[in-house]
Amino acid sequence: MDDQAERLRNIIKRQQYQPNMPQKMSRVITVTSGKGGVGKTSVSVNLAISLSRMGKKVVILDADFGLANIEIMLGIRPQFNLADMMFRGKGMRDIITFGPDNIGFISGGSGINEMANLNKIQIVDLIQKMSELDQLADVVIVDTGAGIGNSVLEFVAASEEVLLVATPEPTSITDAYALLKSLNRNSSYQKTKTVVKLIANQTRGNKDAEELHEKLGVVVNKFLNIDIDLLGSIPYDDNMSKAILKQEPVVISAPDSKAARSITSIAARLGDAELPIEEQGLGIMRLFTNVIRMKFGRK
Repeated sequence: MDDQAERLRNIIKRQQYQPNMPQKMSRVITVTSGKGGVGKTSVSVNLAISLSRMGKKVVILDADFGLANIEIMLGIRPQFNLADMMFRGKGMRDIITFGPDNIGFISGGSGINEMANLNKIQIVDLIQKMSELDQLADVVIVDTGAGIGNSVLEFVAASEEVLLVATPEPTSITDAYALLKSLNRNSSYQKTKTVVKLIANQTRGNKDAEELHEKLGVVVNKFLNIDIDLLGSIPYDDNMSKAILKQEPVVISAPDSKAARSITSIAARLGDAELPIEEQGLGIMRLFTNVIRMKFGRK
C-alpha cells in the first residue's frame, strides 16, 4: 500500500511541475450535507445559476455516485459522464453538458468510485484532463452525496471551501454533526486548509437560522475544534417544491420568491468572499489528485 501511494505521489508531482502546465485554477466549492432530503442539490444548482448571472463560468460536478441528481433536477440527460472520460476516451469538453444560464454540469456516473482502480497511465490522463476543467471554469461546484460515506468524506477532506447544508430539524443537525465528526477523524483532513460554512435551509425565520448555527456551531467548536460560519439561510418556500417538480431551478421559475432572493444573496456573499488571484485555491485538478491519493491510501 505504501509503495502504491508513493508511486501515485511521484506521478502527481511530475505532472504538477511540467513547464507547459496551465496556471489558471478554478475556485472549487464543495456542497455537502449530513443526510438526504435537506435540499443540497437544489442549493448547488441554484447557486451555480446565480454565480453564472454574476459573470462566472460555472460547472457542477455531480459526485453523488449513481443517483444523477443534477440531471434529474435540470431535466437534462447528458450523453457522457466522468467514467466515459476515464475509461472510454472522451475528453473534458465531451462530458460537460450545458443547462440554463449556460451552467455546465458533469455526471459522475461510476467514475467516482472507480478512481481507486486507475493504473499509472489512467492517473496521468485523468490529471491532465482535469487541468482542462480549470481552464474552462471560474467556479466548480462539487455536489457530493449525502451522509458520511467514504466518497463524501474524501471530497470534503480534499476541499478548501465547503458549504454544509442543513435544516432546523433535529435529525438534520445530528447528521450534520456526525459528518463533521467523521471528517475530523479522517487522516487527510486539515482544519487549517478547509473552511466550512453553513447554509441553513428551509428555515421559518431568522431565528431558525441563528438557532441552527448556535446548536451546531457550539457543539462542533467545543468537541471538534472546528469553526463554522453561517453563510446564509434559505426560507421554507412552496415555490422551491414547485420548481423541483417542474425540474426547473427556483431562481428561474420564481426569481422574485423568498427562496430565490435568499440564494441570490448567498451567491453574492460567496462572490464578495472570493480570494485575490494570488491567494486562490489549487483548483479542481489538485482536488482530484487529493481524492485519488486518499483512495489509494485505503487499498
